[in-house]
Amino acid sequence: MAELENPNVMPNLITFLSSLLQKEAESNDVNRRFKAQKVSVFHGLSRPTISIQNYLDRIYKYANCSPSCFIVAYVYLDRFAQRQPSLPINSFNVHRLLITSVMVAAKFMDDMYYNNAYYAKVGGISTTEMNFLEVDFLFGLGFQLNVTPNIFNTYYSYLKRETMLQQCPPSIVESSLSLGRSLNLHLCFNEEDSTHQNQQVAV
Repeated sequence: MAELENPNVMPNLITFLSSLLQKEAESNDVNRRFKAQKVSVFHGLSRPTISIQNYLDRIYKYANCSPSCFIVAYVYLDRFAQRQPSLPINSFNVHRLLITSVMVAAKFMDDMYYNNAYYAKVGGISTTEMNFLEVDFLFGLGFQLNVTPNIFNTYYSYLKRETMLQQCPPSIVESSLSLGRSLNLHLCFNEEDSTHQNQQVAV
């Protein structure tokens, strides 16, 4: 998508996506006290010291994949969350899910892409772990990697709209949020009815 090639677009989308994932992770961190959550290969022994924002900025800087890959990665993360309700995104797994989703998206979308060893270095993990994460992520998605133009536009339009709202005066934001509530908008999209819709990092 040509619009994504605009140098002013992607940094703002990355910032909003980071904020969205941060809120989701924090919410599920609280929920895990009351509801059991499955531990998977994506879970670290402790919370990574690097923030989600800085981690996603790092991936964006070094992955050298097409901008569309980040939209597709967002679609994959949403699919994964819906298909694996016992594995919600939280502070212990969000970083590994991010690097894996972007890598898988790049392999599916781009004609040329880096190998697993490169993405492992970007993500601050070993190549062996990167390989395991990729396999588990693919099975978690049920190998449903295709993203139709309609689905892509639905997710991109949502990210674009919310990014623009963050840059608006509070009065306009509140007005738009009220409209969103009245239309019963959700963060997770139903794809079956989408027509209605070299620094080292340790993680």
